[in-house]
Parts: sequence; structure tokens; C-alpha cells
Amino acid sequence: MRTLNDIRSTFLGYFAKNGHEVVDSSPLVPRNDPTLMFANSGMVQFKNLFTGVETRDYKRATTAQKCVRAGGKHNDLDNVGYTARHHTFFEMLGNFSFGDYFKSDAIPFAWELVTKEFGIDKSRLYVTVYHTDDEAAEIWKKTGVPEDRIIRIATNDNFWMMGPTGPCGPCTEIFYDHGDKYWGGPPGSPEEDGDRFVEIWNLVFMQYEQFEDGTRRELEAQSIDTGMGIERVAALLQGTNDNYATDLIRSLIEASADATSTDPDGPGKTHHRVIADHLRSTSFLLADGVMPSNDGRGYVLRRIMRRAMRHAHLLGAKDPLMHRLVPALVRQMGAAYPELVRAQPLIEETLKLEETRFKQTLDRGLKLLDDEVLLLGQGKELPGEAAFKLYDTYGFPLDLTQDALREKGLTVDTSGFDVAMAEQKAKARAAWAGSGEAADATVWYDLYEADGATDFLGYDTETAEGQVVALVDDKMNQVDALTAGATGYIVTNQTPFYAESGGQVGDTGWIRRLQDEDDYAEVTDTQKMAGGKLSIHKVNVVHGTITAGDAVALEVDHHRRSMIRANHSATHLLHEALRETLGDHVAQRGSLNAPDRLRFDFSHAKAMSKDELRQVERDVNAYIRQNSAVMTRIMTPDDARAIGAQALFGEKYGDEVRVVSMGRADTGKGTDGKTYSIELCGGTHVERTGDIGAFALTSESASSAGVRRIEALTGAAAMTELRGRDERLSEIEGLLKVGRDEVAERVKALMDERKALSNEVAQLRRELAMFGGAGQGAPAEARDVNGVKFHAQVLSGVSGKDLPALIDEHKSRLGSGAVLLIADTGGKAAVAAGVTADLADKVSAVDLVRAAVGELGGKGGGGRPDMAQGGGASTENADAAIKAAETVIGG
Repeated sequence: MRTLNDIRSTFLGYFAKNGHEVVDSSPLVPRNDPTLMFANSGMVQFKNLFTGVETRDYKRATTAQKCVRAGGKHNDLDNVGYTARHHTFFEMLGNFSFGDYFKSDAIPFAWELVTKEFGIDKSRLYVTVYHTDDEAAEIWKKTGVPEDRIIRIATNDNFWMMGPTGPCGPCTEIFYDHGDKYWGGPPGSPEEDGDRFVEIWNLVFMQYEQFEDGTRRELEAQSIDTGMGIERVAALLQGTNDNYATDLIRSLIEASADATSTDPDGPGKTHHRVIADHLRSTSFLLADGVMPSNDGRGYVLRRIMRRAMRHAHLLGAKDPLMHRLVPALVRQMGAAYPELVRAQPLIEETLKLEETRFKQTLDRGLKLLDDEVLLLGQGKELPGEAAFKLYDTYGFPLDLTQDALREKGLTVDTSGFDVAMAEQKAKARAAWAGSGEAADATVWYDLYEADGATDFLGYDTETAEGQVVALVDDKMNQVDALTAGATGYIVTNQTPFYAESGGQVGDTGWIRRLQDEDDYAEVTDTQKMAGGKLSIHKVNVVHGTITAGDAVALEVDHHRRSMIRANHSATHLLHEALRETLGDHVAQRGSLNAPDRLRFDFSHAKAMSKDELRQVERDVNAYIRQNSAVMTRIMTPDDARAIGAQALFGEKYGDEVRVVSMGRADTGKGTDGKTYSIELCGGTHVERTGDIGAFALTSESASSAGVRRIEALTGAAAMTELRGRDERLSEIEGLLKVGRDEVAERVKALMDERKALSNEVAQLRRELAMFGGAGQGAPAEARDVNGVKFHAQVLSGVSGKDLPALIDEHKSRLGSGAVLLIADTGGKAAVAAGVTADLADKVSAVDLVRAAVGELGGKGGGGRPDMAQGGGASTENADAAIKAAETVIGG
């Protein structure tokens, strides 16, 4: 039997042999299509390649794309578990051509794979073509498909469009005949909706571009986009037409049956099918960073979770069930999707937390529902008010109530539900109006009420695409557009920009129109509004016009975010170091995590001694050098505090909190193996403590009565501070050496102290180099190129994300000049260039990077005139890359 995993690898392997790049599945949260809630097809990640906005170093690709359809217009949730082929989660296999091959290759590829690689009986296959697509029909004939099995379809079922305008074209589909034991007719017949003939593959020919007036022209670069549902192919190859009988999903059903001691094919069959499907969708969504909430994607996730949990309850599960099934899913799909393995602890913990909380209200909610049903007459609907009470009081989404009633043959008065919902919103608005917030905040409440919350994507990405849902000018008026020179605010449906909270400052960066990237705004700050539901980007429009409804690219200033992350993570280590040195009475009383420094206020009655400060600094640096992973989990506030998590001063916490852990307490203090720092925190952090680089205290002072304040630096700035201390010690030593005999003992003490500090600084330099900092030995002398001082260097043991800090150091050292750094990052090349401000009009760092990247086997590169980055295939041609950059300066 061909397993689902075999089918996936066969498909990808076939197209790899035929010159296709095997591309990893994109995340379920689309980064490049703000109109979608979740990725629902294989072409989503390639959208910009099809429209010509983006190019890559391949023109053929193949993928196994994870997809979710459970919200918006693509919503299969209500049917899941009751039909043979509806899912919230499924995998779409696909092959793609971006202006490379077209119909004459795509059709034979499909036929050979289906009939030879998969060995599917040709006599059971039918194909459809768009009724005017004679070219596709002729190719199918030449491929060997009899004319009576080629069905012409005149409807839009066989004509694909990306939208009202843009790329479009005819489709051809492959259908499999499961035999006359199933009811149904071939596509195009009155019985086409039956289960006998099942579509297994759709090939889209992107042939035309459609304009607003309805006219079309042929595209210069005609492309291919195909989609094969892996579950459907697995069903036919395994002798069934039921996706839930295939090996992978069947194994999850059996895991559910085993955990509940029930029969997988007995009266609870539907419950097991729902659980198996929803286990996949919830686990993959959690692995891709979606967390349960009351808004947006998080709300859809919670709906799926609670639907599965209700079915577990109906099976008689007394304790949380879903998290116990995650290992079975990871065994089946972890090899193909390693993000499942990495996120397994988070998935299990979140599912257990959600189900524990939901079970506390489920019994009461179902009892209320049963009581209401008893009052209904024959054929009557459940009143909307009752359905809303279930939603508002017990957290039952409307569709969960509908699902429960469906089993009783009943429905809900949805219009009455909508009326109750509207009344609640009116009460919420009235309550908010008296809350004392600034009057100009009404605009943000209105926007939240109209468009919902902003989805934050910034924990795992610094770039994304979004849609402008609103624009507000600097006088707090909602406007249709902001033009060049204007200041104001942009609100998008999703954003990677972190909005200021918890002591971490808001991100800055850029927002560009996708239709014309020359039209862009500089983001100068990001803030939370409407009770933290909305993220608003404060902007200066630099060029062109930004209009409501625009699709935009959002890019966080990576260098600035990296420094903020380092300072924020160092604050956590500092907090714990203070507790260990001064005592458990130390508690946070405020913080600032900015790009250039950190500030930490804490409860302590007196000034710290020099020895205490030195000990704290040493401890923080010890955990930085440990380079341990920074972990995040979702827990209830009570559970988090039970494991010792420290809460951030002034923060308000909801039902769930994000817990950030870092450091292994194995420094010989009798706490081996324990986590060093555990805090409740919603901020962004480094991936490993070593990414902080180094830590240097700069001041300790009184903040207020009983509260002390520490200020400190990290990374390159910390190294500069530590080097400065080393130099000051040398000066003191020189002065004391020529003093009287009675200072000899003091001199010796200072010399010993200097030696210890020098050793520590040297160690920090070595460790910083190891984790991506400077420390590469004495830099080469800058050369003169066309009157410009030019420093170029090839580094090893340095990651690309650390190059900007090194560029800044070299620019500072040069005073005036240009810098090019090339780093070997595990076989590939990372490139960064910088130009001092006085030369920015003469030489662009972007041009330097692009010239160097071209010699290193890469493409593109970008940034600002004073700082830019790019990448290449290897550092093998580093000398040529440096010469190419010299040519740019010399020109």
C-alpha cells in the first residue's frame, strides 16, 4: 500500500527529477497575501512571482503545501466529520512554472506521474478542459486520453482568475471514477456532485491578463499552477473514496479511539473523524505562531479547538484529550514538517490549557442548551438570544451551537443572534465612552469595531504583506489617502511591527505599496490602541500616495529590532542576576528596552556596592556566553506564577500569558539543570542568549523612594564600554606607579584587578566573535579608492545579522569612508556594506552590496544608502566581490 508519506515524496521526487526546485511549504499565515486568513492553496506563496512583482533564482518549483480552510469564503468547518472529503486542514501537492514551460509540458507531466509513477488505471481517468481551450484538448489526445473521456466545461469551474483583474486562464482537471458502487455522474452531468467521480488534480494555465473593462491579452510569461489534494489521491491508491480511511488520518482516528477506549467505527465514528481532522489544523496553526484568542485568526483557531473538544466530551473523555494525541500526529507528519517537532511542547501545552478551561464551562453550557431545546416546539429554531448567551457567557461560538443542534435536527435563529450581538456592542461602546480615555481615541475604537483586531506576525518574521484598512491624519481624522509629505497613521489587517508595550519601544521601518514600491512611508513608531487590539503605525509619507485598501509590504528595521531584542533579553537576565545577588525582595518596577540602551527599575532600599554591581555584570555575561536557547510557552497566569515566572510591572494579563525562559542555572550554585530566568512577557527576544553579545552596566542610581535604577548596554556598545574601562585602568595604573612607596600595595591590588578585568574583556571578545560579533583580530588598513577610504574584510564565525553592528564600528573608526564585510556563514556568504553620512550622496551602500553579491553567486540586496545587506552562494569569489565594490566607488 502506498502511504500518504510515500505519495508526498513520490510527487516531489518526480518533479525534482524534471528540473523543479523543491520548495518548503509556506506558513499557514500568509506573508504575501493580506486578503487571505490562511494559506488555502499551493500558489499562495508564489503569488508575487506570477504577477511579476518578485523574481527568484528558479523558474520551476514543486511543493507540498499545508492548507487550512476554516474561515472567510473558504470555510469547510461545518461539513468536517460528516462527509468523506471535507477538511479544515489538508495538503496540496503542486508543480509550478513561472514563465518557463506551459501546456505542452504540464499535461504530459501530469499524465506520466498519475499513470506511471502512481500506477493509476488509465481506464478510470477522465479529464475536463475549458470549452474553448482546443489546445489543451489536443494535447490530451496526443498524450493518450480518448476523446470521449475529454469533457468540455463551459462554466467558471474550468476558468481560474486571481481576482477581478490580473492573471487568469483556463483549467484542466483530472477525475477518477471510483466505480458504479457509488452514486454520481461525470463532471458536467446533473449527477456530478455524487461520490463516484472525484477530482484529484487541477492544472491552471495562467494565459491571460484581464483588465477592468473585461478585455484580456495574452501574458508574455505564461505560467503553470497545479494543485493535487494528497488525501484524495491517497484514498484512491488505498482502495477507498473516503479520505478518513487513509493511513495517516486513520492512525489519528485510532489514537483518538484508544485514548477514549471507544470503537473507531462505532457510534462515535463522526466524533473521531472531527477530532482527527481538527488535531491537524490546530497543531499546524499553533506551530506557525497562531494562538487562540477572541479576534481574527486566533478566534478561528479557538473555534476549531472547541469543536474538537466538544466531540471529545461526547465520546466520554473526562480529562483533556487533544494534547495526548499530538505525539501520534508528530510521528506521522514530523519528518515532512519539522516545525511540528520543534513546536510539540507548545502545541501540547496550549491544547491542554484550552481544553482544561473549556471543560470547566462545557457542562454548564450544554445543560443550558439542553434546557432551551426542551422548551422548543416541533420544528422551532433555538432563539438567537439563547445562542448569544451561550456565546457570551460560556464561550460557545455560534457554529459550535449549530453543530450541537444539527445532531438533534434543529437550527438557530441567526438573525436574533446578530441582534443580540449588536446590542452588546452598543453597551460596550457606552461603557467605553465613560472610561476617561482621550477624546481622539474614539477613532481607534471605531476602527476596531469596524475592522477587528490587528494580527501581530512579528514573533517569527520582520517582513509581511498586509492590507491598509484605515488611514488617519495627524489631526485624528480618518482619511482616504495620505500623500507625500504628510504625517499620520496607517492601520493594516496584519503587521510584523511590534507596538510599544511592556517596556519595549515600538518598531520602526517602512510600508510600501505593492503596486508601486516607489510609493512608501517611513514608520517612525508603532503603538497599541483600542485596548491593545489595534496596532497603529505612525508614518511620514516619503513618496507617492498610500490609499485605504492598498496592498502593502511591511518591513521592520531589522538592525534596530535586533538591538531592541538584545536589550530586552538582557533585561530578563539582569532581573534574575539582581535577585540572586541582592535577594528575592527584588521586583521589577519599570523598564525601557530601546535600541541604544536598556533601563531597569527595581525595588531595593539602598545603593548597590561596587562588588554587587560587578557580580551582577559577571552573572549576566556568564549566561550570555552560555548561548542557551530562549524558549516561549503559553500558560495561564496562575500556572506561570506557580513555576516561578516573574511578572512585568504595570502589565495587565488576560486568561493566557506568554512565558519566556532563558539560561540553564548550571553555574555551580547548587541549582544545576533549572531554568535561570522565567518571566511573563509579550515582547520580542533573541533566539539564543549568545545573540546578546555582551552586557555592560553604565550606571546605578536612585529612581524614587525604595526603587533603584540600572542602565546598561549590550552588543557592540557594551564591548566599547568594556574596552574603555580597560583603557582607564591602564591610565590609573600609570599614575600610581610614580607615586610614593605607601601606594605600592594599592598599585598591586589595582594591577591584580586590572589583570582580572583584562582577562574578562579578552574572554568577552572571544565569545562575542564566536556568537557573531567583532573579535576577528586587528582589522586591515583601509585603502584609498577614488579619494574614499575603503575597508573590506572577509570574516568567519560571524552571522549575517551581526554584520550591521560591525559596520557601525568600522564606520566610527574610519570617520569618513566606506566598509564592505563578507562573512562565511556555513558555506554561504552574508554581505553588508556601510557608508558614512558625509559620503552617502557620492557612494551608496546598496550599490556596493549589489556589486559584491553578483560576484558571489547571489542576486539583489537592499537597504539604505548608509547601510545595506545581501547574500551569495559562497565566499569563494570574495576577492572579485571586493574588486567589484571598488569599481563602484571608483566609478
